[in-house]
Amino acid sequence: MAVISSCHPPNLQNPSICTRKGKLNHFPATTSCGFLRQKAAVNTPFPLCCLNNFSSSSSSTTQTAAEEALLAKNDLLDLIADEERGVKTQENTLKRMQIIKAIEALRVFGKNSITTSAASLSDTWRMLWTTEKEQLFIIKNAYLFGGTQAGDILQVIDVDAGVLNNVITFPPSGVFFVRSSIEIVSPQRVNFRFTSAVLRGENWEFPLPPFGRGWFESVYIDDNIRVVKDIRGDYLVIDRAPYKWKE
Repeated sequence: MAVISSCHPPNLQNPSICTRKGKLNHFPATTSCGFLRQKAAVNTPFPLCCLNNFSSSSSSTTQTAAEEALLAKNDLLDLIADEERGVKTQENTLKRMQIIKAIEALRVFGKNSITTSAASLSDTWRMLWTTEKEQLFIIKNAYLFGGTQAGDILQVIDVDAGVLNNVITFPPSGVFFVRSSIEIVSPQRVNFRFTSAVLRGENWEFPLPPFGRGWFESVYIDDNIRVVKDIRGDYLVIDRAPYKWKE
């Protein structure tokens, strides 16, 4: 199995339900004006109302940036909505370029943010779209891995424990997951090293040797989605799954 560098929509036939038995627990889906205030206290060059106006203007600017980020995110989600997690994009160079352009536009809003904290990064993430060939191959050829089609593809991260599981489900009872150790090396970058892998069915499992290491950067993150770029230049768009996956 080739390297899976990072991993997040649900079953292609039923976007709202993943049927993997016994494993998935479902849940209902400034600008600072301190310098100006200090200057006003000493020299009083303009009335206090001007400071109030300045504060209002700053708030307005912040709100506009948030609105722009939301528009950029919605544009990206619209572009990937019908792409079968990237399978269709493989055959459409123009659409791929449009999606990557939308990713780079959204990346601007996450440029100076910290995306590797436990509070923001630790979660069960579900793949919406990717350029990674290995994962797209598995989606297209799921029957080879214990299922008629691929279910949810997940990235399960626990920053405090230093663990990442890349998980591919094959309803009703199959799963392939790769366990990795992780190290936070910058506000946006995570190094990982594969430590074990297993392909498991309802009454059997087949262990596989670990196979590689690398890094990924979460270039944008919010309460709903995360956008990732990895060591090979592949892109990944994932959302927070409406359940917690446990091995």
